[in-house]
Amino acid sequence: MSDLDLVFGGRVFCDLVLSGVRAPVPGAEVFADGFTLTPGGTATRAVAGARLGFRTALVGATGADELGAVVRSALAREDGLDLTWLAEVPGARTAVTVALTSADERSFVTYEERATWLPDALPRPLPAVGACHVGLAEGVPPWVAGLRSRGTFVVGGVGWDETGAWDPAVLDRLAGVDAFVPNEDEARAYTRTPDAVHALDALARRTGVVVVTRGADGAVALDAGTGERCDVPAPRVRAVDPTGAGDCFVAAFCAGRTAGWSLRTAVSFAVLAASVSVQRLGGASAAPSRAELLTALAWHREHDSLPAADWHLVQDHLSA
Repeated sequence: MSDLDLVFGGRVFCDLVLSGVRAPVPGAEVFADGFTLTPGGTATRAVAGARLGFRTALVGATGADELGAVVRSALAREDGLDLTWLAEVPGARTAVTVALTSADERSFVTYEERATWLPDALPRPLPAVGACHVGLAEGVPPWVAGLRSRGTFVVGGVGWDETGAWDPAVLDRLAGVDAFVPNEDEARAYTRTPDAVHALDALARRTGVVVVTRGADGAVALDAGTGERCDVPAPRVRAVDPTGAGDCFVAAFCAGRTAGWSLRTAVSFAVLAASVSVQRLGGASAAPSRAELLTALAWHREHDSLPAADWHLVQDHLSA
């Protein structure tokens, strides 16, 4: 087995994304102006990583059902994406999410089964891995800890807590990762702080690198080891659907760190990738290619709308 640049482990969904619509009030019906069926969840991050030109693997599971076949077929068409560690679980149904989206708002309805959650053990070992992203909701699996002990840069994430508890004990798991990338709502809820900057400082006391995404406002980041801090604004674009933008951000950030770029450059690259993804409908289907990012990079350079970063390193990679 050859080495991998990126590994993404977590729950894999089949997403039905309906655009131009808000959640209806009880008893009402609303009509969307478009829809797409696409792999979602961790699959979005994996597709985004592969499209960025990094050797990428997806660790997760689908059911052995019709929706699982749809997800697997779509993922198999992605160059550079290794599905060796994507399990197919007999008797289980693939997790599904219906996303109702407008340019600035999202609502979700999800069904999933425990059988398709991230496995604690792998059917075969992974090779050397540059960076691995995993959700922290159920803890850091032993195989991720094994990767980290061999030098893999491990990035943790969290999702929406439907219970509303936002148990701070989840943050104890940050000791098992090298970086943490929540969105602003998640960061504020877990730290009980008023804004992204205060949350950033609180989280940096628990792990080495923290990046808090802020949607249309970009992202803030802090490296607790070096003291480097950055506030990266997002370029202004016409947003169509924010579904999967955070996943594209995570993939690009992991890729940038694997490539050895500075914190500011990796975060700036991630913000750019997310800004391209929101301009079309879907999760994994909206993940940008290297050519699309090169086009966006050239446009923002021409209009002087890029934050300070080592963009020549980004351009060299995207052009390779």
